[in-house]
Amino acid sequence: MNEKNLTIGQLARETGTNVETVRFYEKAGLLPAPARTEGNYRAYERLHLNRLSFIRRARDLGFSLDQVRALLALSDDRDQSCAAIDAIAKAHRSEVERKIADLQSLKTELDRMIDQCGCGSVADCRIIDSLSPR
Repeated sequence: MNEKNLTIGQLARETGTNVETVRFYEKAGLLPAPARTEGNYRAYERLHLNRLSFIRRARDLGFSLDQVRALLALSDDRDQSCAAIDAIAKAHRSEVERKIADLQSLKTELDRMIDQCGCGSVADCRIIDSLSPR
């Protein structure tokens, strides 16, 4: 194998990704299929490492696979306006803000349930009462 090429295991380690995830991204079309060695092993290049690192970072930020696919497609044309990229990021931020609001509401409800609990017997537990069907 050429020194600049990586095995799937090396690529996975370099990016903190599971080997199965690398294969999934290939099948999903997010990561281009690598060349093969004479022994039919995958031979990944710097392009694959950079692209997989991009995918990992985007996924760590919570972007969906469809959003990652769109971001990758847009990033391949370096001369175009980044307005479409901004739109994807803003839509994702709005979704994150909605989830944060939902989690804040959930926390408030849990706080209310916990504050009402007198820590007596289960029969008198306000948390169990709140969770039980009426």
